[in-house]
Amino acid sequence: DSPTNHLPVRRDLTLAYMLSFVVAILVAAVSIVGLLYQTAIYSTDELLQSFVANDVVNLFIGLPILLGSMWFSRRGKLIGLLFWPGALFYVFYNYIAYAVAMLFTLPFILYLALIGLSGYILISLVVSMDGAAIQQRLAGAVPVRWAGGTLIGLGLLFFLRAIGVGVNALIDQTPIASTELAVLIADFITTPAWVIGGIVLWRRQPFGYVVSTGLLFQGSMLFIGLLAFFVLQPFLTTASFPLEDFVVILIMGLVCFIPFGLFVRGVLSKEKTA
Repeated sequence: DSPTNHLPVRRDLTLAYMLSFVVAILVAAVSIVGLLYQTAIYSTDELLQSFVANDVVNLFIGLPILLGSMWFSRRGKLIGLLFWPGALFYVFYNYIAYAVAMLFTLPFILYLALIGLSGYILISLVVSMDGAAIQQRLAGAVPVRWAGGTLIGLGLLFFLRAIGVGVNALIDQTPIASTELAVLIADFITTPAWVIGGIVLWRRQPFGYVVSTGLLFQGSMLFIGLLAFFVLQPFLTTASFPLEDFVVILIMGLVCFIPFGLFVRGVLSKEKTA
């Protein structure tokens, strides 16, 4: 009897595992190539300062969280199954930014492949999960209102910020740096998922229980990744350490880390008693 048979899923996940390994290989490949051939891949100082440190973050945060969630899921752990879409969403978000900032460059097709593959697997995983069974397992063990409110609040904050910066740039007729624009577009595309996930969790609907752990996981890993980026950037580029930005992101990260930690504790407590 395979451990994965005990997971609350409606269909076999073999294809999702295989395609996720392809995603992991591509993440490793583009990150290593970016680090080894920095000036060839990143043709401007702006791209170098934005993506060299981020390649390290992807190798040591993005890749492990994807492989780790797959491994735990393969062992029949609910926490791994719920983390897995979040890890894929992390990849999806990151490579939207890469693709927008580096349109029609040599690695652009690989970034598109990562966006398409991670998005496809993410959707297939979510629709494969048995929402009613997951809700039954987690009901009463996780902070529904706190987690839902956090996702709604942070999602709206970053979504409205992306719109606001874009509108101000149009009004003032001032160009936005390509890397900043790339992040704004990634926020604009992905943060509505936080808001929707938060709303359905707040309303205690099965879909909310399916996606909320992954969304909180992705958000927490993005904050951790950004903090690591700030620390690494001065060592890998000519940029200075942005202390004020680091403190702001740390405080915002804590808003996400606390409900995420409580959510994980609730999932793990249910696994122990299952």
